[in-house]
Amino acid sequence: MPFRFSLASVLQLRKSIERREEVSLQTAQLEVARVRRRIDELTEEMAKASQERGRALQNSISANRLQSMQVEIDAAIEAKQTLVETLQTLQLQRDIQVKIYKDAHRGRRVLSELQAQKRNLYEQEELRKHQKQLDEIFVARWLRS
Repeated sequence: MPFRFSLASVLQLRKSIERREEVSLQTAQLEVARVRRRIDELTEEMAKASQERGRALQNSISANRLQSMQVEIDAAIEAKQTLVETLQTLQLQRDIQVKIYKDAHRGRRVLSELQAQKRNLYEQEELRKHQKQLDEIFVARWLRS
């Protein structure tokens, strides 16, 4: 008789939940990385714009162009601040997702370990049965001779 685990369907469900939560966690981590990368890009753009404005101030430049450069820098600063706030929210969501994933992983792992224990007990019992049959055959042959 083959091994049967009475909680196999529950284990499959737990595996499915774990996979789903893992994908959600990966998505959250990718989103955090994307926002961080954009913040870094904006920081570089702001530095370049400030350097360009500094160089422009050393040369003669129209007040209109100077004001335009400052508006661009201010817009980048505002966009960066918005992204920093978004990043904080995403990091919080990611941290929550980490906890959810860990719970799902733990739930699946407990059932997997239980299945392994049950399989081990089943295999030991099957080995005992097989050994008992061999012993009975040996005794029967020994008694005949």
